[in-house]
Amino acid sequence: MADRVTAPGASMAIMGDGSLWTHPTQWTTELKRLIQSYLGPERRAGTAGAYTEPVRRYEDDLAESPFSDVTEHRFPVRRRWTPAAVVGYLRSTSFARPALFGDLHARFEQEAHLLLEEHGRSEGLIEDAVFTVLLARRPGGDR
Repeated sequence: MADRVTAPGASMAIMGDGSLWTHPTQWTTELKRLIQSYLGPERRAGTAGAYTEPVRRYEDDLAESPFSDVTEHRFPVRRRWTPAAVVGYLRSTSFARPALFGDLHARFEQEAHLLLEEHGRSEGLIEDAVFTVLLARRPGGDR
């Protein structure tokens, strides 16, 4: 569809940097464990159901598309979170949005705040991520 609706010289960008659900630090692992203690082991996604890993990578889909000239750009990002910022972030996610917790949401947030404050005092709430940008163009197009 992108080929049909874009100008001949258009580029496509796919970008992202993961989530705290998959970030491998002690504080994110414990936070994920806390979420799972309320909601079960599966990662929630969308308005109903569980997250499933994509079958294919974006790079593979692009390689078979009209936008097969792909370059990858990686940008290291260091985030210093506060407990309040993490709890606010969780409210915006599909895996820990308030509706999933029902009447237990306030209790969950209190426990999350305590966990995050404890980790924030000892080692800080640091997330070292990589923001990846895939720029895809039609072969032979302008750079």
